[in-house]
Amino acid sequence: MSNTDTTPKATTNPDVAAGTAQFLTPVVIELEALVVNGKQAHWNLRGSNFIGVHELLDTLVADAQEWADLAAERIVALGLPIDARIATVAANTKASPLSDGFVQSDKSIAEVIGQIDVALDAVNTAVRELDELDQTSQDVAIEIARGLDKDRWLLFAHIAK
Repeated sequence: MSNTDTTPKATTNPDVAAGTAQFLTPVVIELEALVVNGKQAHWNLRGSNFIGVHELLDTLVADAQEWADLAAERIVALGLPIDARIATVAANTKASPLSDGFVQSDKSIAEVIGQIDVALDAVNTAVRELDELDQTSQDVAIEIARGLDKDRWLLFAHIAK
């Protein structure tokens, strides 16, 4: 018998894969919404602390994109597709829309923190629900939660009293 068989082997229980996708897909959706809205806030920011917040928003956008990729790749690694096309994200995000046009930094920060909180809600749900279902996927969600908490803290520090 030859060891050259390259046929993929199903190593994941389909129920585990489907359950994992059920909890990580909203994470991908909310993170992709955060990417788009974070960049929108970045472009239209105004205020005395412009440069610091402007740069933090760039960091947040890069982090959110990396984490969305991490969660999406976990779903795909389990054998399921992910749909994070912009129309799908827009139709499924729970985040509130951002203000139009130029926005003062305090208001913009509060709006972006609201977006982060929506993403964190999806992530924290995934952390809870994946505990007994798939701990490797739970680790992905925990890593994302840790990073989002940090980025939220860095933004919040600009408006904290």
